Amino acid sequence: MASWCLYDWANSAFTTLVVTFVYATYFSQTFAEDADRGTVLWSRGITISSLIIALVSPLLGAMADRSGLRRRFLVAATLVSVGATTWLAFIVPGSGNAVLSALSLFIVANVGFEVGMVFYNSFLPQLSTPRTIGRISGYAWGLGYAGGLACLVVALLGLIGLGDSAPWLPLSTEDGFNVRASNLLVASWFLVFSLPALIRLRDEVIPRLGDGTGGMAATIRGAFLDLGRTLTRIREFKDIVRFLIARLIYNDGLITVFAFGGVYAAGTFGMDTAEVIVFGIALNVAAGLGAFLFGLVDDRVGGRATVLWSLVGLFVCSLVAVAAPTKAWFWGAALVLGLFMGPNQSASRSLMGRFAPKRYEFFGFFAFSGKATAFLGPMLLGLITAGYGQRTGIGVVLVFFLVGGLLLLRVDEARGIERAAHSA
Repeated sequence: MASWCLYDWANSAFTTLVVTFVYATYFSQTFAEDADRGTVLWSRGITISSLIIALVSPLLGAMADRSGLRRRFLVAATLVSVGATTWLAFIVPGSGNAVLSALSLFIVANVGFEVGMVFYNSFLPQLSTPRTIGRISGYAWGLGYAGGLACLVVALLGLIGLGDSAPWLPLSTEDGFNVRASNLLVASWFLVFSLPALIRLRDEVIPRLGDGTGGMAATIRGAFLDLGRTLTRIREFKDIVRFLIARLIYNDGLITVFAFGGVYAAGTFGMDTAEVIVFGIALNVAAGLGAFLFGLVDDRVGGRATVLWSLVGLFVCSLVAVAAPTKAWFWGAALVLGLFMGPNQSASRSLMGRFAPKRYEFFGFFAFSGKATAFLGPMLLGLITAGYGQRTGIGVVLVFFLVGGLLLLRVDEARGIERAAHSA
């Protein structure tokens, strides 16, 4: 279990530094003529990667069911993400095809990261019990935020510098190389700290779906057949379907916050790179505490109730952040919002684990629900920002949190757990 949780510590460096705070901000401010145009371009990268992830995740989940090769797929996806992130450090803004190269590498890295999460999340039911699944998911997610926090601190003090203090490493600042070098830090961090999970996790083959024989081609054909059978019987899993539809919506809001939180802080409130990193550190502290503490709440009141309360908190805090008249107001709203970010993700994962304890393909659908319409948030934010500015654009997250919460009210957790027990 400890090795599995450590993978969250490892991979959170990517979402924290690359997707949200450091590289996203750097890209939006240096690869285009202004921050608004950079925001639009970055939103396209998020959109394309989300569509790819949504298309491949259900198939990969079915392959995890059939092949017994989850660990190998996890290793491959991790190495793809690490490799593309490393290469990203050497794309210089203003060079030939810099925007296309940077966005293409980011898309590859992000797809590798999210595909890895399909296989990583599928190990959760195997490593927990119905009485502990909420806290284990919460512990791992809290550890992930701590990992993102630790990596941000290293990037701030070691590569960029805080205030008048020089960074530990005297790297060149020409074309922002010291900022781009944060990608090298992320890649190293991701690889090194993921090794315990990549080495120690063991596959659990489900005999009724496959024995891992027949080669990869047979596994892929079988995975397509398994997906077809599941889709024809999907109405039998009504609470899974309702939950995934709700998550399809509210997770769009969360993805948009992650992808553009740092960009919004820099563009609307004038934060420089160092300030954005400090902001990210504070947000990660709040989110990690929320995930850790609400893991215990999740096991007591259930995943559905935990997610609903987190959505209420996310909506209110986002509303304040959008309307914030000063940087201080924005800081306060963002820190409280952070307390609800971790529980939302952690409780969503544990609820999926309760609903599908022995059907790993459903974790592919879980990833699908997180990405199938994930392009909507970034796309709408980009379109609205282009016409009305960042402050109006970021307000799109309010709609996603509200609609997702209303849809989640239709989910019956007890019935979903009972159905999962009968289908195992």
